[in-house]
Amino acid sequence: MSSIGTGYDLSASQFSPDGRVFQVEYAQKAVENSGTAIAIRGKDGIVFGVEKLVQSKLYEHGANKRIFNIDRHVGMAVAGLLADARQIVDISRDEAANYRSQKGGNIPLKHLTERTSLYIHAYTLYSSVRPYGASILMGSYDDDGPQLYMIEPSGIYYGYYGCAAGKAKQNAKTEIEKIKMKDMSIKDLVKEVAKIIYVVHDEVKDKSFELELSWVGECTGGVHEFVPADVFAEAEKYAKEALEESDDSEDEDL
Repeated sequence: MSSIGTGYDLSASQFSPDGRVFQVEYAQKAVENSGTAIAIRGKDGIVFGVEKLVQSKLYEHGANKRIFNIDRHVGMAVAGLLADARQIVDISRDEAANYRSQKGGNIPLKHLTERTSLYIHAYTLYSSVRPYGASILMGSYDDDGPQLYMIEPSGIYYGYYGCAAGKAKQNAKTEIEKIKMKDMSIKDLVKEVAKIIYVVHDEVKDKSFELELSWVGECTGGVHEFVPADVFAEAEKYAKEALEESDDSEDEDL
């Protein structure tokens, strides 16, 4: 960073001479230090998967989840600072609730994403606040089919067929690109999402983690919910077997 030490990294409202906002870049680094979160859009819905790193064995199992219900038809997975992400979750829920009270129906995901991204972007404009250190993956299923968006700490958002955030996002993207997601149902994608989380997990630096899986699609009646226990167990078993096979093949190559 050529402008480090010259004061351009002290405020989110100031550009450096080469057109960078360092506070936003630092927020993106905070996301990259978090467990990996991925979402894949199939032909009949969206599947979310999160690698929730466990920092202490004393934590209660299932605490501090990184997948949230925003509305009945909208799910969200987060990567980055969990406290920041929860604030964004509250804002998104308020937007969805306000739309329902005024319009009497489900908020379109594109509208919700736009409103939430504007809120996140506002925190990159003033010196009295700092950007949110979280990336947001939002998906839903309605009459128009499955939709998936990701919002970055800068406030920019894109629509995706598959996206990833967190420390192993590049490896996760590579694995996602290998999948023919457009032709797959979410019941098949659940296994692939679990497999990707296990494959990209760094066992050397982060030994312990909890897998979180949720979906929203045709088979759930358009309602976002966590994957049932039997489906979760099957997906986790598939992921562990695939990981063992890849390890065995690597050992044979050596």
